[in-house]
Amino acid sequence: MAEFIGRDRKARRCYGFDEVALVPGMATINPNEVDTSFVLGDKTYKAPILAAAMDGVVDVDFAVEMGRLGGLAVLNLEGVQTRYDKPEEVLERIAKATAEEATKLVQDIYNEPIKEKLIGVRIRQIKEKKVPCVVSSIPQRAEHFGQIAEDAGADIFVVQSTVTSVRHISTEYKVLDLAKFCKKMKIPVIIGNCVTYNVALELFETGASALLIGIGPGAACTTRGVLGIGVPQVTATCDAAAARDFYHKKTGKYIPIITDGGMRTGGDICKAFACGADAVMVGSAFARAKEAPGRGYHWGMATPHANLPRGTRIFVGTTAALEEILFGPARLDDGSQNLVGALGLSMGSVGAKTIKEMHLTELIIAPSIQTEGKIFQQVQRVGMGK
Repeated sequence: MAEFIGRDRKARRCYGFDEVALVPGMATINPNEVDTSFVLGDKTYKAPILAAAMDGVVDVDFAVEMGRLGGLAVLNLEGVQTRYDKPEEVLERIAKATAEEATKLVQDIYNEPIKEKLIGVRIRQIKEKKVPCVVSSIPQRAEHFGQIAEDAGADIFVVQSTVTSVRHISTEYKVLDLAKFCKKMKIPVIIGNCVTYNVALELFETGASALLIGIGPGAACTTRGVLGIGVPQVTATCDAAAARDFYHKKTGKYIPIITDGGMRTGGDICKAFACGADAVMVGSAFARAKEAPGRGYHWGMATPHANLPRGTRIFVGTTAALEEILFGPARLDDGSQNLVGALGLSMGSVGAKTIKEMHLTELIIAPSIQTEGKIFQQVQRVGMGK
């Protein structure tokens, strides 16, 4: 329900992960007997958590390891992996830069033209290891890069921009016809990002295989500060899930939604699924993996924008192997490791045997959920007080 925020001006109250909590179910389930798998197209994946298409998170080796573990990692076709023959040297320079130097350095590094031959090279390097290959580009390059990626053997293509709509208007460049593109591609196409019911509904009509939900919540993203745009992820996910369910009822086609960004812990991820997500996409949690190419640093995809950066480089540290972050055992007490295990235990606690049953979990508005009884953790900066 909207409230007046000024004369003749209403605003709707929206919610983020820190403001809600999940209510335990009337029945509970052994966590070892719940199904946390994610279905996209005709394939099922063990881990319903995707690694974001960020250069500090995903390179060829990371994508291979993620695939080996049963998940998906998205390789950015406009990042350092396709601009440089030896991206390791570039990533080392970014990691060693001071905070004052970082943004300018990243802008300079991303001025190097994309080498189309490297798109095929990187995809083949991933496919040689017999794991799924997922790649992404912005809409303006999707038609050309999509064909290259498909020919090279990519399994999934992601069309991703800060804000995506079906009715994009431009006189400066050719606008991508999303419906035509999805129909032309022989592999599943994921489209993002959006945060509202009506836009999600229109994007479902394009024939997309999944949608990315979230604008500006990422740990390294500054879109909300730079542009003032964004909808907190709980509300955005619930609205997109309602659009998905309406579209399913109307057409019989179930198209997954993937909550993208804003999740710091396993608890946040569990809340995203309860809000209606079929999968989630995270960056900072995986940037902390030993296999991540960022060497403990993480930066947003729009950080290198030449005129208006909408991201920053942050230090997240290196805490564990990717397998430990996904499946444990957790060696930290802050919910940043064993993310799939946390989801399974949460599902068991609310009585959800599948992800779709998790969507039925009772949610409550709980502004004290992060602070109630946690004074010692906060003072000592441990657990939930970090």
